[in-house]
Amino acid sequence: MRLLSLVALPILSRVAAAASFSPYTLDDVQGDISTYLNHNATQQARAVSNFGCDLACGFLAFTLPHTVAFRNSSIYDFQENRYWSQQQEFTRPTCRFSPTRAEDVSLAILTFRVTQCKFAVKSGGHGAFSGASNIQDGVTVDLIHLTDVKLSKDKKVASIGAGNTWYNVYEKLTPQNLTVVGGRVSPIGVGGLTLGGGISFFSARYGWACDNVHNYQVVLADGSIRDVHPKSCNKDLYWALRGGGNNFAVVTRLDLETYPQGDMWAGSQTYINTPETSKAINQAFEDFAIKSPEDDYAQIITAYAYAQTQGIYVIASDLQYGKPVANPPILQNFTAIPGAIMDTLRIVDLPSLTQEFNATNPYGFRKTYWTYTFKNSAALMDEIVAIYMEEVEKVKDAPGIVPSAVFQPITTSMTKHFAKNGGNPLGLEGQGPLTLVNIDISWTKISDDTRIFAAAQAIVDRSVAAAKARGLDHPYLYQNYASQKQDVFASYGEANLAKLRSISKKYDPDQVLQRLQPGYFKLH
Repeated sequence: MRLLSLVALPILSRVAAAASFSPYTLDDVQGDISTYLNHNATQQARAVSNFGCDLACGFLAFTLPHTVAFRNSSIYDFQENRYWSQQQEFTRPTCRFSPTRAEDVSLAILTFRVTQCKFAVKSGGHGAFSGASNIQDGVTVDLIHLTDVKLSKDKKVASIGAGNTWYNVYEKLTPQNLTVVGGRVSPIGVGGLTLGGGISFFSARYGWACDNVHNYQVVLADGSIRDVHPKSCNKDLYWALRGGGNNFAVVTRLDLETYPQGDMWAGSQTYINTPETSKAINQAFEDFAIKSPEDDYAQIITAYAYAQTQGIYVIASDLQYGKPVANPPILQNFTAIPGAIMDTLRIVDLPSLTQEFNATNPYGFRKTYWTYTFKNSAALMDEIVAIYMEEVEKVKDAPGIVPSAVFQPITTSMTKHFAKNGGNPLGLEGQGPLTLVNIDISWTKISDDTRIFAAAQAIVDRSVAAAKARGLDHPYLYQNYASQKQDVFASYGEANLAKLRSISKKYDPDQVLQRLQPGYFKLH
């Protein structure tokens, strides 16, 4: 394969349909980059400090026209503005590469290997910290064009490009009265959420998103394109992808199981945070976590927040019921609490509900996420809320700050599904009920970063200590809510971590995805 033949490389349909194929080889790409370098690179270019990534960008732009955006171009700026957090948006790669098919990703990975250029991969770009899905002076692979949503003939599986947002997926499936197990906020990406676990409105019935992947189409570090599913020869890789993050492959398509779903009853009741209301909601939370198996259509989220403009603490009691039935008995411990100052509960379709959730997660702010887990207890929730408020008092004057502590139950209804198709590496199978906490803070000024990070960590450290004092601590860290300072994979347990590392070395013996894709959470 020489450069001109590479540009016009035909990928035959019979090859593309194979379970595993390699459109390019490392040796061929090495030779073609050498040819490109001899004909296109100047001596001055060879002297720049970031020569490897400059070379990778130039080679990909020449080989795959219209896929590369360079700094100071309108496409580059548009794609940079599509990140949720300022930290990600302000990260500036050498170029952005937007593949249109898995074969393009294959060529890119081999190009990065030859040039030793570091890279990141973006699905929806909803990570909070710099480097999660963008990379300074490297190459960001933006899956923005991988947005197909196709139903199988029997409508039991939806093939979804990894560059989709959940809103786009639900918009395509809702007219069919179908859904998949996926995200709850409209612009979150399909790829990142699913690889981290993926809690859904429907998780009590079907498990998390990672438990409902029929097949992953992936590109491995050797450039090969594979289908990975529980009946494939690489079922160990399937296990690892169900919560193992970006450590094993670049996922280009997910085939998700579909389920019947029409309108639902959902929304939020908002209260001023008084001791009486907080105690009532926390007790309702504990009771629900225990009783959840009685009605798997219900799910809840309880969020404490500080409203800076009003100078008050509020509680948002988010309720969801998977049928168009108002105020079902399983949720009446919440709806019976008096004093709501706002109520959006109504019959609603799924796309509209994800847009409502997105309204409380605006773009353009600095962000930090932290997480921890404890065993179900209203009394411990009371203590953690007090800790949260004490630490927020120290930083509540920061311009634009919106600090929140979000509680969600991990019920036995959810974890019973974790054994499906060979299990997942999360270490939670059959456990519960547990309470998952997300400390979520946004603000506007970089100058406030240090003290806000310190406040967030103090909330977590003090809360974990309180849980340990009561014998209610749990090690699990949910990847999609974790801080870059938290050791996600250690929280899965020693045996699962060792197995994940072994699988990584099996499919990526040179540890390319650990070395050249340094962002987000790594196994080492």
